[in-house]
Amino acid sequence: MTAETGTTSPAEGKRLALALLALATLAAMSLWFSASAAAPQLALAWGLDDAGKGWLTASVQIGFVVGALTSALLNLPDRVRLPRLIAAGAALGAIANGLIPLLDTGPSVALGLRGLTGFSLALVYPPAMKVVATWCREDRGVGIGLLTAAITLGTAMPHLLNAVPLAGAGGMPPWPTVLYGASVLAMGGAVVVLIGVRPGPFLAGTAPFDWRFVLRAFRHRPTRLANLGYLGHMWELYAMWAWAPLFLLAAYEAAGLGPVAGRLAGFACVGVGAVGCVLAGLLADRLGRTATTIASLGISGTCAVLAGLLFDEPVLLTAVCLVWGFAVIADSAQFSAAVSELTDPRYVGTALTVQTSAGFLLTLVTIQLVPPLLDAVGWRYTFAVLALGPVVGIWAMARLRTLPEAVTMASGNR
Repeated sequence: MTAETGTTSPAEGKRLALALLALATLAAMSLWFSASAAAPQLALAWGLDDAGKGWLTASVQIGFVVGALTSALLNLPDRVRLPRLIAAGAALGAIANGLIPLLDTGPSVALGLRGLTGFSLALVYPPAMKVVATWCREDRGVGIGLLTAAITLGTAMPHLLNAVPLAGAGGMPPWPTVLYGASVLAMGGAVVVLIGVRPGPFLAGTAPFDWRFVLRAFRHRPTRLANLGYLGHMWELYAMWAWAPLFLLAAYEAAGLGPVAGRLAGFACVGVGAVGCVLAGLLADRLGRTATTIASLGISGTCAVLAGLLFDEPVLLTAVCLVWGFAVIADSAQFSAAVSELTDPRYVGTALTVQTSAGFLLTLVTIQLVPPLLDAVGWRYTFAVLALGPVVGIWAMARLRTLPEAVTMASGNR
């Protein structure tokens, strides 16, 4: 507040809007892994095998891709008021997720509702990134990094809820408690964003409807390379988030260290990524998007190879997974920041939605790839396959770095 007028200064308005947006997005994204975190309880209740557990996450990815493609084709993030769009997505996702324990009709209906949850979150995540872009220019990397940090914590939150030792299956909380908790958080996020968030001064005018702009993500070479780097990142990310916590839980139980400690380790290996998002954003705005993403991809790919070798050493495994969790998401915001800087400012929302839809479509492959690999080669070598994504991502970002258009990123820092 300014002393003279008692009104909010532009800087204070920016901080407040971004803080409330981060809080609301954290709450909404807790829906993503709410069922996956409770997979051990649901496996007992519904008789799910490893493939069934994988579909608890994959169904959300499918819904997200459908929602994102629909949103992109209709240019919704560039034609609809952003707070209303985000709030509607968070509220719809909360309702769909809450209906799973309320109806409790088994996996078939639950997977459909998980898909609807993913569809709804496509109206939250990409539009929220556009809101950040309307407030940030020189600090866009750290701005989107802060939002991604909130998303990371929201994604990890169900694992924390599931670590609470209540009277449930195997000493775990009843699975409806985990899902209801996530839905309450998401509905609260919808209220926060509707009441307290508004776009910033760099909001471009409302774009005309143009479904063909979706194709620019693939025709424009700099944007295509940034998206290819993002795809390499996504090949690894959600498979790691979906399966590494379960891997840690299995390692802890095999070592006799107890399920609560294993679930807390799983929460930590996902949640620590929030720190990576912020630090990578600070570095990328100063050192460049390509340099930061290449370093992050290199670290996470190395950890993917090492993690499976350490099943019998849970303490060392936890340390590697913490580094992995830190690096695997640290670069995510920088691919989005790069696309927002390389594309037509009128269609930033559409470009970010296309990027995320392609990335989440790819995650369907890797999430479902883990169970058959696990049956074939065991934990020891399964995660090494995820390192293929960072290899491709490093190549794409190195190529982008050589293009003259790269100077439009990070205030000329490439």
